[in-house]
Amino acid sequence: MPELRRVCVFAGSSAGRDPAYARAAAELARLLARRGIGIAYGGASVGLMGVLADTAMEAGGEVIGVLPRALQEREIGHPGVTRLEIVETMHQRKARMAELSDAFIALPGGIGTLEELVEALTWTMLGIHAKPVGLLDASGYYGPLLGFLDSARDAGFLRPEHRALLLSDRDPAALVERLASWAPAHASRWTPAEAPPA
Repeated sequence: MPELRRVCVFAGSSAGRDPAYARAAAELARLLARRGIGIAYGGASVGLMGVLADTAMEAGGEVIGVLPRALQEREIGHPGVTRLEIVETMHQRKARMAELSDAFIALPGGIGTLEELVEALTWTMLGIHAKPVGLLDASGYYGPLLGFLDSARDAGFLRPEHRALLLSDRDPAALVERLASWAPAHASRWTPAEAPPA
């Protein structure tokens, strides 16, 4: 079981239209700060990323932002976090956030958030890291994605044990508890019939 010292949180640089998204970001931030769990995130001061960072800092939490230099002005790097690291590329950003963290949580967001989430989940599935990945499904935002993953499993493109790797909950406390009690599966990525040639 992982010890959650720090969680990587993926979140939108927009706040979205439903106020429930910002409420979920703030609730998660306060919960993590209260439990002494640090946050690694994308480093911005806007959107849900800004809500997350501001709330965690106000609650006395640790927040480490990782921001590519090219996005420093566009996403407005947060000057008030515990530490803001500037990297050169998006690949370095994702690798650094993963290195800093023991688990991943995705708040609502767009294509960038989805891409980060899927890569983290893929790394868990392939055994590149043994870290749990969760969705904070505020207002059912991720329902269509969860439905797609169920369809991929049913169609034979995603093994059931790999589908089960993505944890999801609408309650931040319940999601964090599930991440903290997660144990990695030891299933192979390939079934014998699917195994690539040696």
